[in-house]
Amino acid sequence: MSVFDKILEKLMCKRLYAFLQLHNVLYSYQFGFKKYSTTLALIEVIDSVYQHLDNHEYTIGIYLDLQKAFDAVNHDILLYKLSNFGIREVVYQWFKNYLSDRKQFISVAGVSSEIGSISMGVPRSSVLGPLLFLLYVNDIHKAVLDAKVKLFADDTNLFLYVKNLCTLFDRRANTCLQHMYKWFIANRLSLNVDKTCFCVIGNERKKSS
Repeated sequence: MSVFDKILEKLMCKRLYAFLQLHNVLYSYQFGFKKYSTTLALIEVIDSVYQHLDNHEYTIGIYLDLQKAFDAVNHDILLYKLSNFGIREVVYQWFKNYLSDRKQFISVAGVSSEIGSISMGVPRSSVLGPLLFLLYVNDIHKAVLDAKVKLFADDTNLFLYVKNLCTLFDRRANTCLQHMYKWFIANRLSLNVDKTCFCVIGNERKKSS
């Protein structure tokens, strides 16, 4: 992008983030932007696990990986969500124009491909791209109201706590995954099964009994 485009993006990103902060829009367990870091996310998870271990509860962490998440963002759904967050009228039209009619081509060793149109996804290597993606997945926690969803950009972690291990798997975990799957379908996102995994944390002495 040109220098002018980069400056304009930075200004819009700053104003958008200030608006989101003012109205408390961003999900509180989103660790992928500004002051929230991977270190803070790790500390929060460890504290929570220790707390539930002290209460003699098991913890299951389900780590979901979205397939080509940034490239799979649906523009119509994103614009609909922006409107729901209060971004309307002139600013809404600006974002609509920003996302529409984008072009790309590949150049290798002086040889360039044909120019293609981009109909989905947020712009890579842009200032606004990461923030727009965060807004796209901002409501994912509403898919599972009885569990803690923690986000870091396109990494989604789901944590469940129960005293009975059978209940954890048979009811809580599978039910939550079904709700999450419905959210993925509604938002046109795909789960990368090969990179999705889980772990169970609990007291070893309690497990053997």
